[in-house]
Amino acid sequence: MAVPEARREPIRAPHGPSLSCRGWSQEAALRLLMNNLDPDVARDPEHLIVYGGRGKAARDWGAYDQIVATLKTLGNEETLLVQSGKPVGVFPTHTDAPRVLISNAMIVPRWATDAEFWPLEARGLTMYGQMTAGSWIYIGTQGILQGTYETLASLARIEFGQSDLAGKWVLSSGLGEMGGAQPLAVTMLGGAALIVDVDPRALGRRLGNHYLDEEAADLGDALTRVRFAASERRPLSVGLCANAAEVYPELVRRKITPDVVSDQTAAHDIRVGYIPIGRTPETARRAREANLEEYLTEVRQSIALEARAILEMRQRGSKAFDYGNNFRTQAREAGVAEAFDIPGYVPAYIRPLFAVGSGPFRWVALSGDPADIARIDRMVLSEFAERPDLVRWIRLAAERVRYQGLPARICYMAYGERERFGHLVNDLVRGGALAAPIAIGRDHHDTGSVASPFRETEGMKDGSDAIADWPILNALLNAVSGASWVSVHHGGGTGIGNSIHAGLVIVADGTTQADRRIGRVLHNDPGLGVARHADAGYESSLAVARQARFRIPGKTGGDGTSR
Repeated sequence: MAVPEARREPIRAPHGPSLSCRGWSQEAALRLLMNNLDPDVARDPEHLIVYGGRGKAARDWGAYDQIVATLKTLGNEETLLVQSGKPVGVFPTHTDAPRVLISNAMIVPRWATDAEFWPLEARGLTMYGQMTAGSWIYIGTQGILQGTYETLASLARIEFGQSDLAGKWVLSSGLGEMGGAQPLAVTMLGGAALIVDVDPRALGRRLGNHYLDEEAADLGDALTRVRFAASERRPLSVGLCANAAEVYPELVRRKITPDVVSDQTAAHDIRVGYIPIGRTPETARRAREANLEEYLTEVRQSIALEARAILEMRQRGSKAFDYGNNFRTQAREAGVAEAFDIPGYVPAYIRPLFAVGSGPFRWVALSGDPADIARIDRMVLSEFAERPDLVRWIRLAAERVRYQGLPARICYMAYGERERFGHLVNDLVRGGALAAPIAIGRDHHDTGSVASPFRETEGMKDGSDAIADWPILNALLNAVSGASWVSVHHGGGTGIGNSIHAGLVIVADGTTQADRRIGRVLHNDPGLGVARHADAGYESSLAVARQARFRIPGKTGGDGTSR
């Protein structure tokens, strides 16, 4: 595996109200690109890797420098095209057009395999952008935190008939950029968590940023802590430096059954995202460099051991789910035929939110001032007081979440709510209540922006799991609606060949032009999610669509039919 040339000096996004570009859309793109590579944000910034195994912000350092230089000179009637992390052209457009259009890791379907893609990436012809790495809207572990929180809250309601996880304990693995959200999400819901990771640096980082409470000396110590905390209905998260492929089978042998079990390693990229039994991260690196095929065999054997243990725990009463990291597919390919007996988290717990246009919406303070996020928090608590679940989350996030890089917030908001929020934020900028404009975006993991049969679109009501027109339509619609930048990617979350997804950012700079663009983008983007699910036959989506400003031919009027 080729490794890009390292750069040692740290990158930090500019702060404050002064522009270094010709407009705030360009300035936001510049700052958020840099923020993705901030050492407090990125997993391996020296090699341009942000999160998710090898998800990068730019193809190489030369391309990064060209992107930065181009953004600084990009006009307000021009659009920069970025092909898999490399700037390839600036074209005349118009003021309402996106300032940047990004396509990452797109490859002809016949070649959409690890065996074909990664050699092309090593030759410098493409780049794996994950989801928000290569689209410049990653906000650190907070970006997945609420999704994990919402998943576990839904699980608590559905599986245990309670509003939180008090009195329950959760077993999972992985404390990387995505998995690191797990311990805090569990404790925010009042539960106890045991999270296993083979990398001591990952545990140290999560302890340092208070996503993880404690580290145990060994498995016995860890079990004592979490089970006692659960018995007292006391929130606690405990990390254990060990290999999940050893810990999970050992718990089965000891007849210890957690209330909830999952895995959030970066198993979608088994070359670097899952360390096999008997290896440390360093010895794993040497082993794959010496003989990749032998190393991958070790990885698959370990994944199979963990998967069989999860299935056994499920048989014994654990509520098991796959968190969308392609773990089940890797297990099935490793010989665990029944791996998909483990349900995916979206069809099990999140689809009702997606069906009404709700998903992981986020905003970033371009000023770098936490006071701007605090001011928006107060606005949300006041303006959305009728949403107790949203209010609860905002209060918890304000108390518990530490920012990484530019201050940011994430919050699940639905169709109608996002547009309303965007206008309210633009009003705050216009009135001088905030120190600088706000970049508003979302994860690619959203209601209408992704086709991913092993995660977001698994088990669709009409069998349309693999239909990938929707994310392409999403990107096209957001571009013509006036998003500040739009991206379309392949492979994020579940790996090469397994997903197509799209992202956007719209900048609230206080202008009337921003109001018009916000009104289109933050209406149309979640609206397409409602339309996508209505098309699949979800009644809750159809109910929303009947009251919406958009029309679905044959279903919601405006085309000769009645509502």
